[in-house]
Formats: sequence, structure tokens, C-alpha cells
Amino acid sequence: MNAHPRPKALDDAHASGTRVPAWLRVLLPAVLILVWLTAAAIGGPYFGRVEEVSSNDRTAYLPATAEATEVQERLPGFTEGDAIPAVVVFASDEELAPGDLDAIGARLADVAEREIVDGEASPPIPSEDGLAVQAFVPLDGDADLGDATAELREAVSEDLPEGIDVFVTGPAGFTSDLAGAFSGIDGLLLAVALAAVLVILVVVYRSLLLPLAVLATSMFALCVALLTVWWLAKAEVLLLSGQTQGILFILVIGAATDYALLYVARYRDELVRTPRRWTATVRALRGSIEPIVASGGTVIAGLLCLLLSDLRSNSSLGPVAAIGIAFAILSALTLLPSMLLALGRVAFWPRRPVYDPDAPELERSNGPWARLARAIGRRPRRIWIGTAVVLAVGCLGITQLQASGVPQSELVLGASEAREGQRVLGEHFPAGSGSPASVLVPENALQEAADVLLAHDGVAEVAVVVDGRGMTAPVTEEGIGAFGPPGTPAPEPVISEGAVLLQATLADAADSLAAEQTVRDLRVDLRGEVPEALVGGSTATDLDTNDASIHDRNLIVPLVLAVILVILMLLLRSVLAPILLVATTVLSFGTAMGVAGLVFEHVLDMPGADPAVPLYGFVFLVALGIDYNIFLMSRVREEALAHGTREGIRRGLTFTGGIITSAGLVLAATFTALAVIPVLFLVQIAFIVAFGVLLDTFVVRSLLVPALATDIGRAIWWPSKLARGKR
Repeated sequence: MNAHPRPKALDDAHASGTRVPAWLRVLLPAVLILVWLTAAAIGGPYFGRVEEVSSNDRTAYLPATAEATEVQERLPGFTEGDAIPAVVVFASDEELAPGDLDAIGARLADVAEREIVDGEASPPIPSEDGLAVQAFVPLDGDADLGDATAELREAVSEDLPEGIDVFVTGPAGFTSDLAGAFSGIDGLLLAVALAAVLVILVVVYRSLLLPLAVLATSMFALCVALLTVWWLAKAEVLLLSGQTQGILFILVIGAATDYALLYVARYRDELVRTPRRWTATVRALRGSIEPIVASGGTVIAGLLCLLLSDLRSNSSLGPVAAIGIAFAILSALTLLPSMLLALGRVAFWPRRPVYDPDAPELERSNGPWARLARAIGRRPRRIWIGTAVVLAVGCLGITQLQASGVPQSELVLGASEAREGQRVLGEHFPAGSGSPASVLVPENALQEAADVLLAHDGVAEVAVVVDGRGMTAPVTEEGIGAFGPPGTPAPEPVISEGAVLLQATLADAADSLAAEQTVRDLRVDLRGEVPEALVGGSTATDLDTNDASIHDRNLIVPLVLAVILVILMLLLRSVLAPILLVATTVLSFGTAMGVAGLVFEHVLDMPGADPAVPLYGFVFLVALGIDYNIFLMSRVREEALAHGTREGIRRGLTFTGGIITSAGLVLAATFTALAVIPVLFLVQIAFIVAFGVLLDTFVVRSLLVPALATDIGRAIWWPSKLARGKR
């Protein structure tokens, strides 16, 4: 019995009443191709303009209610402009002589005249051991920090005595490193991803023209998605960062290619069943729309759950990525069918499909997927139990995943001058120098707050801002220190909105877990003595970011599961099957995270992971992993209606095995491309998603789900009528 009975109205070109005019068959695909080509031509140039509307400032992504956000919003009242501080460290193996200090002072004085500097550089501050000097240089916040830090480094290094090493670190240094790491997104990331996909498509199709058509589908979708996202970011409707940009690129290329693969498989089958391209196109669309829209809709629904996140880097990713998936769906269901309709069988050259209605069944009856399906049918219980046990053992490694946050200095992989400069700084000065905690307190509680700060072992020194250029005066238990000889009056602090700004230099590196604990302690201690006090700064930003990320993870994970479960119930018209599919996907995710924990900790020796890594991994793996279950089970249900459940499972796995495996390889390859960006977060997401997708493709969808469904039989469709049909 044919699994794809021909609708009589479409069976031949002479069917009365429903024949589409020949001119419309030409005009419709031509118009669709022209529309996509025009939109892509407009969107293409925006690849080089993303920096105009994106930001990697972590404070910008905190919730508005976060304490660090409140402090950041009030800082302009104490300093002029929006300068970003750079910490310049001069270090030598021998004690610096007076002449060395004079040379350093001269270089800093010259730097102050450059356009990249917004304000005055601090005087050189020698270390107690005499081996180092630090200085604070405010860089123009509107300048390109990569170029600005390079110019600063060159300027302060010029004509220095031999033996003095120079490092640029602090907020400006680390931001520059991060911007440099993301600089390869537009070129290198896209090139690697597209090259990987092209190779896989050529191997799968053994054709030259068809892979190019599929890649065009992906790239056109990405161009239009980027155009849309760019203008929404320009209008400040969405927030865009380098991290979000990279994920958008990979997600659109991977998803659009997956959807294209599904359509191409249906179209090729129909070209074998019918001699007419138009009929094949209509049938292929009818067979593809439901699984593509359902799988894409599931991903979009999962991504939009991120809108409920407190952390704006999470909530902004949801709509950005959802827009990308939406255009991937549209491209796969409009542009690709139009191109293949125009090309016909030529698209598959040199392996053109030949009209032969019986070929699909005969070709696949002895193929690898048919043999696997028969093997599963013989021993389903042994296969699904054995597979589940192996996956469960893999989940145990999740205890090795340290996802409580990583120091900012470890965000960028490879060599980092800012990281090395911070290390040198910590050897000669309080480790938190250059990135103090910013503490806002009422003007009449300055000394009381300072005493609380000084009493904590994690605080090395306290100062107060005394002018709009960011200059500070030390604060001790005796009060504000004076500049100049004895008897010189102490400077007056800057007062804004009835508050003064204290700067607490921490004893530990500003991006360390110890520093975060100090900030947490200070907030508790200050609330007891000065309830109105607010603690901000880079360490507080990291702390609030991690706290918000953990909150989001605990909220979003169960919400995504619930949303996907409802979608599957509506799609499969069943309760039991969706529950089992979600359970197998969660098991697959747990195994992927367990293996990742072991690899990160014991193989790659990584410094931990951001709390958002499990959240992103979960959203992508569950939403994308459920895609393959949708592809499989929607076909199984289609076949089960005609042949019964167990035979439907065998046929569904046989028909979809090759295409879903190809789709999994493509998606894994595209996410692996993220690893070319030397950012810890993206490298970890690349491994988790790529490994998880391969696990889902070759183990969960190929063995666990078919074996479990076969063992349960028709009851898998409970409570629908299909549960009472053929076995």
C-alpha cells in the first residue's frame, strides 16, 4: 500500500477545476525569489554594521532593579562624561629608580593630551616593594576601545628605560579583549559555519547545485533576520551583543538548513512519484509544512520563554533568535520550493531522480535504517532499557560542572594582556586595584559607611570622589585625608542627589569569587548601619549577573518543558507520547551536560562556567532536540494511520533516518563553528549543543524513542483514537 496516496485533484495536470494556470506556476516562484533576493541584498551590508547597535557592557543587561544597575545610573552625577578607566601597570624585576619614575610620569603626562583620553590621568602610584607603578587613565567611552587601548599601550611604552614591562588592564583592557574576541563573528564564524555545512551537503546529496540552493536558503534567511534585528536594536526595542549575534548566525544557518533538508527529501520523493514539478512541489509542501512549522514553532516558543528572564542578555536573546527561526521557516517553505520548482530535476544533477513510483519502497527496504528498524522491532525492550541506562550513567558527570560563574579575566581564551596585567597588579598592589566597588551613601553617613567598609578584611582601602574628573581622596577612620603638607584642609566630596560616592579597593581580584563574597557581605553589613547605601561597580555587576542568571535558570527550565509538552500534545493528539518524548529529550540533555562537566573540568581544565551555560544549553538542546522527535513521530503517526503503530514506527524510522541524521550533522557542525570565537561561554555552548545534538540524533531518536514506542505499541497514542487502532 502506498504511504503517499495521490490527491486526485493534483494527480495530473488536466484535473478539472483545480488546474493552476501555467503562467502562475512561473510567476509565483519568480516573484518569491525576487522578493527574497531584494530583501537579502538590502540586509547583506548590515553584517558590517552590527557594532553600531550592539553593546558588550554587562551592566546594560542587568535588571533595572539590580543594585549595581542603580549605582551605574547615578554615577554620571559624580563624574564628567562616560570615560572607561584603564589601569596601566609598569613593572620591573629590579627596584625602579627615580629616573625610571620620572620617565613613567613623563609618558603619562604626554598621554593625557591624546584624543583617546577623556580627562586627566592619575599620577604614578608606586608599589610598596618599589618594583611596580600603576596609573589610572580614563579612556573616551565613545572611542573604539580596541584601538584606544592599543594606542595607549604604544604611547606609554615609548622611550621607557629597558627592563620595564607595560600592561593595560582594568575595565578598558578587559572590554577591549572581549571586543577583539568578537571581531571574528562577521567573517571567520560565518565562513567556518558555511564551509562545514557545504561539505556535509555535498556528501549527503553528491550534487553541486543542490547544496548551493540550500545554502542560499540559509544565507537569505540570515540576511533578512539580521536586517530586522538591526533596526529593532536601532529603535532600542531589542538589545544586541556579540554573544547574541553569534548565536543568531549559527541558529539561523543550522535551522534553515535542517528545514531545507526535510523539504528536499520530500520533494525528491515526489519527483520519483510524479513526472510533474508543480505537482511534486505541492505535495512536498503539504508533507513538509506541518513538521517544519511545528518544529520551528516549538523552538520559537522555547526561545520566547526567555522573555520572562530578569537578565536582559537572556530576555533579549529570546526574540532575536525567534526572529531568526521565523525567517528560517519562511525561507525553507517559500524560497527553497521556488528555486527547486524552477530547477526541477536539474537541481539534483548528476543524480537526478527518475520517475518511478515504486522506487522509494524498493530503494530503502534493505538500507541501513530499514535494517535498524527491523532490529528494534525484534528486541525493543532490551534496546530502550540498555540505552536509557547508558544515558543515565552519563548524567552523573553533571556533578562536575561548576556553573557558579567565572572571573571576567577568564572570559576570553588564549593570550590576554589584560589578564596578565591583572596578575602583575595583584603581585604588587591590592588585587582589586583599578576596579573598586562603588558605594553610594547619604552625605551625612559618609564616615559611618567608611568605617563599615574599612572593618571588612576584604577591603584594602577606601576613598571618596572629590571632583568631577574622578579624582579621589583617601578616607580613614579619622576622616577624609588631605592633599599637601600638614594643615592643608581636606577636600570636599562631590555630592549628587544628597549622596557621596565611596570607592572601596578590594583585597582580592575584582572578578574573583572572593571579591563577590566581599561585596555580598558589605551589602549586608551596610544595611545594618546605613540602610540607604548601595554597592555597585564591576564586582557587584558580576555578582548581580550571576544571581539573576541562576534565578532565570530556575524559572525558565520548567516553563520551557511545559510549553513544549503542550505543543507536542496538540501536534501528536496524544498525552503519553509527548510525555515520553520530553522525558527522553531531558535525559539526553542531562547526559550532554554530564559529559560536558567531565570534559570541561578534567580534559580542557576550564575555570568553570557561567550560570547561563546550563540555561542556554537546555533551551537549545531541548527545543532543537525535540525537532528531530517531531520529524520522526509526525511521520510515524502519518504511517501509523495507514499501517498500524508498530509498522508505522518501522516505516517512519526508515523514511526519516537518513534525513534526520543529515540534519543533526549539519546542526552540530554549525554550532561547533562557535568555537572559533575565543570566548569561554561560546566555546562551552558549542560543545554542549554539538555533542547533545549528535547524541540526540544517533542515540535518542535512532534507538531510544523508536524502541520505547515499539515496546509500548498503540498505547503510545493514548488517549486518541489511534490508541485503539491497529498494532
